[in-house]
Amino acid sequence: MERQQLTDKLLADTLIFDGGFGTELYRKNFFVNTSYDNLNLTNPAIITAIHQAYVDAGAEVLTTNTYSANRISLSRFGVADNTANINHAAVALARKAAAGKPDILIAGTIGPVAGGKDRASEISAMQEQASLLADAGADFIIFESISNLDDLKKAIAAADGLKCAWMASFVFDETAHLADGSDFQTVFALLAEKELPSAFGINCGSGPEATFEAVRLIAPQLPEKMPLVVQPGAGAPKQVDNRFMPMTTPEYFTTYALRYVNLGAKGVGGCCGISPEHISDLARSLKPMTRMEKQQALKIEVKEAELLPEEPTENKSPFGAKLKSGKFLKLVELTPPTGFDLSGCVAKAVMCREAGFDAVNLPDGPRASSRVSQIITAIEIQEKAGIETIVHCCGRDRNLISLQSMILGCMAKNLRNMLFITGDPPKLGNYPFSSGVFDVDSIGLVKLQQRLNRGVDVGGQPLGNGVKTAILSGVGADPNAVDMAREYRRLEEKIASGAEFIITQPVFEPDTLLRFLDKTAHYNIPVIAGVWPFVSYRNAEFMKKEVPGVVVPDWIMEAMAKYEDKAGQRAEGIRIARSILSEIRHAVRGVATSAPFGSVQTAIEVCEGF
Repeated sequence: MERQQLTDKLLADTLIFDGGFGTELYRKNFFVNTSYDNLNLTNPAIITAIHQAYVDAGAEVLTTNTYSANRISLSRFGVADNTANINHAAVALARKAAAGKPDILIAGTIGPVAGGKDRASEISAMQEQASLLADAGADFIIFESISNLDDLKKAIAAADGLKCAWMASFVFDETAHLADGSDFQTVFALLAEKELPSAFGINCGSGPEATFEAVRLIAPQLPEKMPLVVQPGAGAPKQVDNRFMPMTTPEYFTTYALRYVNLGAKGVGGCCGISPEHISDLARSLKPMTRMEKQQALKIEVKEAELLPEEPTENKSPFGAKLKSGKFLKLVELTPPTGFDLSGCVAKAVMCREAGFDAVNLPDGPRASSRVSQIITAIEIQEKAGIETIVHCCGRDRNLISLQSMILGCMAKNLRNMLFITGDPPKLGNYPFSSGVFDVDSIGLVKLQQRLNRGVDVGGQPLGNGVKTAILSGVGADPNAVDMAREYRRLEEKIASGAEFIITQPVFEPDTLLRFLDKTAHYNIPVIAGVWPFVSYRNAEFMKKEVPGVVVPDWIMEAMAKYEDKAGQRAEGIRIARSILSEIRHAVRGVATSAPFGSVQTAIEVCEGF
């Protein structure tokens, strides 16, 4: 594969790399006194089985078992004479595991080389290994785990004259520095002295969280056509309440991998400690999302059907009329129960109505959980509690036919307010084996609704003689997004598609929301701010560490930590939420709060007096 071919392939799609190889061999009882590279010859079945596990998990790039397969390193085990055979076998074993899947790429991996008689011999060993891997049929070469400028200079020298594509991958700390203190600008300047590699990589490091900080700093500085590949290691266990706990579960790893992609990474995988289970979890989440991203622009063939005029916002629902009037709106989110007894949910909705709330938000399978239908819940609340609802609709679980049926059903039962969201991937919930449909994302959902509001279905057919829906379309926005350029771009598309109001993700830093509002003011669309109270320090800690899209500043954690009892922590959480709301009240059209753990009283106390 030539240099530009690899660059183009990465830029065209997001590729899933495999995970660690040495740690997988260690798990199979090959201890550190073994030449892991020589196992390509002495135990090829084990090597093929590991590659096969990654293929089965969904990896699209397999890295060869050749991290130390250079003449100098192999001499320590007395097998330097087998250098050529070890590298050739490594590529062949990876190809064997990828048999029948021609789109899978094989990357010949080369680690740093030290311990030679001099620097020239170390470069020569790397050049030899790179040539052997290329001659064996590797699609490209990765010079990985580069942690200082001298290692980089050796890699650049070894790549000189290489006939296939190559990339350099670095071990940066959370401040985007190498172990010798070199920063990204210094690294890239050295790379740019000759022809740039096909891609720029970040691997290993102190775990996904630290790697994220490095990616956040480096990604904006890369040239537009330079793909970024991120492969964090699992990192060391963290101390939590005097226990040392390994944090990098498959879900934790995937959460950060998706954040890398949001920052622009075009290749994601893992390094030491990342297993096939991690890659499988990543593939289940990333591939439906990238497929959805590609087809987000819903294409509707209108044929000869006449588009009817859409009802104005104020005529669609009482909530729409309040939006148009400029009234400050108060919303509360109630999560439908996991069972089918809705009496408690209705009772809480009654409390919300009596407390002056304007509507109840009903999420659609939040965190990919299975709950009673939010539509049935909305019908019960509107009919028995006498308060409007905002029905969430996500593209995760339903295809276009089912989505259209759902929306028409909402109209039939007078559920006139909807919030269109893309939805959490199935892996976030208790059903990771469930398929994510994602025929369309939130942008496409708004386009679909706008067509139905003009009397035309998704296939371009009229709904009937003058029949049209009159549903108010809302969308979400995340002022905390790691890639705000992408967030603003998508928000613009949502508004252009017909969105009529915005509800933001929870915001815990007023300045963050105010900057977002200033940037989006020209759209002249009502924004309802998410302001959620924490009911305990543990609640805040979970939101900070485990919930994507939520940024909890350290000052809140410190404030919550001042109280040892739950009552004190709950009161502090309410005080913080009210303080935030006071600072942003003048700039937004309403507040959307939650009833944490079902506590409607907490939500009422947050919004009381506003």
